[in-house]
Amino acid sequence: MTDRPAEHAPGSPPAAGSGAEPASAPGSARRRGAVRSETARMAVLHATAAQLAERGWDGLTIEGIAAAAGVGKPTIYRWWPSKSALVADAMLEGLVRPLELLEPVPVDTGDLHADLAAWLEAVLQATADHEATAITRYMVAAAAEDAIVGHRLDEQNHASRTLRDRIERGSAQLAPGADVDAIVEALTGAILLRVLRRAPYAPGVADALVRTVLPAAG
Repeated sequence: MTDRPAEHAPGSPPAAGSGAEPASAPGSARRRGAVRSETARMAVLHATAAQLAERGWDGLTIEGIAAAAGVGKPTIYRWWPSKSALVADAMLEGLVRPLELLEPVPVDTGDLHADLAAWLEAVLQATADHEATAITRYMVAAAAEDAIVGHRLDEQNHASRTLRDRIERGSAQLAPGADVDAIVEALTGAILLRVLRRAPYAPGVADALVRTVLPAAG
């Protein structure tokens, strides 16, 4: 009589030593989650930047971004929990640059007041283009509403660090104990305020602002 292999009930694990391998269970280690397509990710971020520029922060919606990127809303929500997370990622990729208007670097001629006045004059002329500064207004509104965007905005503010370096190099021309950080905040704050107000360009404003915030050495 020939021995027959032991049978086992359907769905039960194979007997030890039978040589059979258990079937892979759904969701096993082979698949730990959907892999995000880099092409789809960049399409979503480009769509975010374009929709933000076109519609502003208040008009920015996940539905609009999904339609523009050619993906479904579930795809976006799988990787980004909110529109602020999308904007923060777009900023990280350099697709949204709200502080670009501050990026011209102050020259160093040795005259701190003249250098800052010339830098500020160029920036204020640029801010007179209200269409070009729209993204700055949108992002200030977004930062006021969401801490994630505010944190990313602060990280992207390289201009303030560059401005601080220039002022520190000319610190001998400042009054003793001058607060460099306060000077930087006063100048950049004045710029952003004029952007938010959509103030027209006015000759002489830059020089007056620098004279006001820059405590000269006695």
